[in-house]
Amino acid sequence: MSEQVHKRLTDEQVSMILGRYTTKELTAAEAIELLGLKRRQFFEWTQRYRKDPDGFSIQYNRKEKNRKLDATVDRHILEELAIEKTLIDDPALPIRFYNYSYIQHQIMKKYQEKVSLPTITDRAKKTVSISPDPRRPSTITR
Repeated sequence: MSEQVHKRLTDEQVSMILGRYTTKELTAAEAIELLGLKRRQFFEWTQRYRKDPDGFSIQYNRKEKNRKLDATVDRHILEELAIEKTLIDDPALPIRFYNYSYIQHQIMKKYQEKVSLPTITDRAKKTVSISPDPRRPSTITR
């Protein structure tokens, strides 16, 4: 896989190629080859370039982390894990393991928040204490 365009070329280089294409010095095929783009993306960039040639930029700046979980969602996961922990610790109940799918369902039902199972298991492993009783297996392994 080739390196991304914004890492291979500068804004000036891309603007020069798009400018030469718009003035008919280059064909679309030549410009696409020079930029290393697919046809659709090339024409989207050309359209953006024609709207604002001076302000055109291909630099990609992420505004925030894309895998960050809201604090409220994290808090809801911990609350549901705590409820499940009380069930596991109750000797009168035969529950010995966390039911992560149930926790996921409860979060969706109560708070209308979608959370993946790996996220829930990760939070359980990081925050919930494991039962100290050596006769009981670990409550987080499955």
